[in-house]
Amino acid sequence: MSDKGAAIQLTVSRDRFATDGTFTISRGSRTEVNVVTVSLQIGDHIGMGECVPYARYGESMDSVCEQIKAFSGVLAAGEMDRMALQDALAPGAARNALDCAFWDLEAKCSGKPVWELAGLPKPEPVTTAFTLSLDTPENMLAAARKNAFRPLLKLKLGGEGDLERLTAVRTGAPDCRLIVDANEGWTGEDYDNLAPRMLELGVALVEQPLPAGSDDALNGRARPLPVCADEACHDRNSLASLAGRYDVINIKLDKTGGLTEALAMRTAARAQGFGIMVGCMVGSSLAMAPAHLVAQSVEFVDLDGPLLLAEDRELAIRYEGSKMYGPTAALWG
Repeated sequence: MSDKGAAIQLTVSRDRFATDGTFTISRGSRTEVNVVTVSLQIGDHIGMGECVPYARYGESMDSVCEQIKAFSGVLAAGEMDRMALQDALAPGAARNALDCAFWDLEAKCSGKPVWELAGLPKPEPVTTAFTLSLDTPENMLAAARKNAFRPLLKLKLGGEGDLERLTAVRTGAPDCRLIVDANEGWTGEDYDNLAPRMLELGVALVEQPLPAGSDDALNGRARPLPVCADEACHDRNSLASLAGRYDVINIKLDKTGGLTEALAMRTAARAQGFGIMVGCMVGSSLAMAPAHLVAQSVEFVDLDGPLLLAEDRELAIRYEGSKMYGPTAALWG
């Protein structure tokens, strides 16, 4: 379905959500999340989308809002639809918010859910990882004990003391499956030294251990612990450069530039033999809703953004422990 030809009213707003405590990765800490919310309206039908600008990719709240607002004229003139958007705007947060809002608008106008519009099977609940923020081994031990009931924990690591942190988490959560995210904080030698011990401690995967610009060090390197591309992986154009370096890719809608490219990337990545993780920036339920569709039948799901917040959208996605349900139509899709 295409909305091209219909006049669309664009609204862009900035929203802020407090995190549940301080959230820390190797690049810094935060106590709140700032997101951009987009609404596209035709008559009484309103489609919504959310994105999280990320400085690591040269984005800011101001730059992303400006990118989105630049489309107000062509939208009002009925000269833009979801498919035209793919060529009009590069992958990234701005396109994500617009793309997901277009999908939601299509669903609202047609009375059909997005999964049906996209030709997908009806989505089922998924089990998500829960992220433990980078901290001292003692604090990560306490966090692990608090969340030991969860089937999958994700540890934020990134440098000196990582093995001590991991050992503490394993002590606090002896039965959980573990994945670790180094956020570009290791060297090749760090990987070589840490991988065998991490395998002994039951780690299933490490995300982006090396800086994206230095990941040629993974070429030809033995990878006993599977390596997942995050910062090195954006859209389908990234896949060719990841072959031989990574075993898994992390699909995030803020990187792909929306659900449209994320679904296409999932298909392409599977065809090329990559395992798939579907991840997120820390955002609200509105951001998680379209990602839930991409997360169907993938190896790793990391859509715990709302679980890391102290507040959420009014029509929040339902989580039961680590089980994530799909959004209500009133929220998205």
